[in-house]
Amino acid sequence: MAALPLAACASRMAGPSSSAAQYVGSVIQYDPALSRIIDPSVRPEVLATGYSWAEGPVWVPAGYLLFNDPSNNVMYRYVPGGEVEEFRRPSGLAGTVPPEIREAGANGMAIDPAGRLVFADSGTRAIAALDLDTMRRTELVETYQGKRFNSPNDLTITRGGRIYFTDPPYGFADADNSPLREVNQNGLYLHDTDGSLYLLDQHRRPNGVALSPDERTLYLALSDEQRPAVLAYTLGDNGRPVGPPRVFHDMQAQFDAGLPGLPDGLKVDKTGHVFATGPGGVHILSPTGQLLGMISTGTAVANCVIGRGDTGGAALYMTAHTMLARVPLRIEL
Repeated sequence: MAALPLAACASRMAGPSSSAAQYVGSVIQYDPALSRIIDPSVRPEVLATGYSWAEGPVWVPAGYLLFNDPSNNVMYRYVPGGEVEEFRRPSGLAGTVPPEIREAGANGMAIDPAGRLVFADSGTRAIAALDLDTMRRTELVETYQGKRFNSPNDLTITRGGRIYFTDPPYGFADADNSPLREVNQNGLYLHDTDGSLYLLDQHRRPNGVALSPDERTLYLALSDEQRPAVLAYTLGDNGRPVGPPRVFHDMQAQFDAGLPGLPDGLKVDKTGHVFATGPGGVHILSPTGQLLGMISTGTAVANCVIGRGDTGGAALYMTAHTMLARVPLRIEL
């Protein structure tokens, strides 16, 4: 597919050094401990707009952000202090996209121990890796028991290279009723370093995944109107759950209040605080699941990632529906 001019895909707001910088939403504080993570007086800064559904941000150690617009099949790059630019098109499925596919592009992303960009490709229904030097793509896992996945959505990778990922039906135009569907479940999977693949659990709408700093807890967001929550699995030495998950953070109250969004993307900082997108924005949680505060953009926030801001300190980048936004953090990068 031929690349379009950037202006046709997204517009860049003025940077932080400009008086024209635009801000939205607010930070809501529920616990004094929040002020050690973020200044409650800051507001999210809009970096760029014009996306269909911005998603899957990842901070690349070389010093830039990548994120996706799965519906438009485009991956973007943002270098702090610069402008958002198109990075890869198509980001996922190449060629003609069948009408049964709603999201042809890449979604959640992570950097593996070898420095490759690993991503959940909703369009090709696989987990793939991209060498950022050569731009060579490698398929890592494409089927479960010989059957193609639904539409892999998000993933997280251990320091040793284990990949946890989710496979909901969001990429299908008809979701669970898609004629393309081959597996019967919407699953949480582990792709181990020896190539083995395990179905760890099944849920109606599994979505974002993240690991605790000691890699002993796996967090899973459920984008489920019937159960809007973040679950926590205790992991054994083999990387698999040692029992059923517990509810780490219930978002039912915010959902019932009609706040925009559902549990979606997750990230964890070095001290174990969880940044979980959900109804109302990004829920900032203590390592025990206590709600310390919330970052609101006024729209549904799909995902977030901790990276470097324009001044060199830590910042939280948020893919918030049609926009890319950012707030400075007081934590260590």
